[in-house]
Amino acid sequence: MFEPVLETRNLCKSFGALTATDQVSIDLRPGEIHAVIGPNGAGKSTLIQQICGGLRPDNGQVMLLGKDVTSASTQARAKAGLARTFQISALAMEDSVLENALLGALGASGRPWRFWQRASAAVDLRDRAEAALDRVGLLDQGDKRCAELSHGQRRQLEVAVALTLAPRAFIMDEPMAGLGAAGSKQLTDLLDGLRGQAPILLVEHDMDAVFALADRITVLVSGKVIATGPVEDIRASGAVREAYLGEAA
Repeated sequence: MFEPVLETRNLCKSFGALTATDQVSIDLRPGEIHAVIGPNGAGKSTLIQQICGGLRPDNGQVMLLGKDVTSASTQARAKAGLARTFQISALAMEDSVLENALLGALGASGRPWRFWQRASAAVDLRDRAEAALDRVGLLDQGDKRCAELSHGQRRQLEVAVALTLAPRAFIMDEPMAGLGAAGSKQLTDLLDGLRGQAPILLVEHDMDAVFALADRITVLVSGKVIATGPVEDIRASGAVREAYLGEAA
């Protein structure tokens, strides 16, 4: 019997009269991509913030590698192997591609931030950063300023930074946002190849990407899980069609 890499157990979070997550239980299994979809206001962002440590749930638990991390900080969860990419880029735009990856490697090393002045000369950190850039196809762009990258390349760099953390699980928040068809296809191919390295919890509106990538899909509506299952079951669900996908899906 497998043990989930990541699991939420009956997560609840309210803001006044609004219940943003209502008894949400999902899990992320080794080697899979588990997509979370739902209309705007469904509670996806609140769920991700609770998983990553930005919000404390009112009730419920977050489990990472079998350990309860509900009270752990964002930094502690990252150190334990939870790597996140954001809908809005969190990269250092004036730094080079390599410097961004080095910052991730430095954080993963546990060395103090004052070490940054010497980080570019540290062979182990540079090797880790360059390996991550090579994995996403940006090794030859290492000297370029992040601000000079295309939107799609910045998404690739975010994945590279996450890879320097040696993650046990990825949390990806709308990585396809702002990408055209070609960029979405390139990033889809990249993410597809990452599932064997660490499973991915994917929050995404691009349904073509979701259907191409997901092993399982969870549908959130008004803070509640209305369906979880493989792509074929979600496609065939009348409740999902009515709540989110529409009859044309």
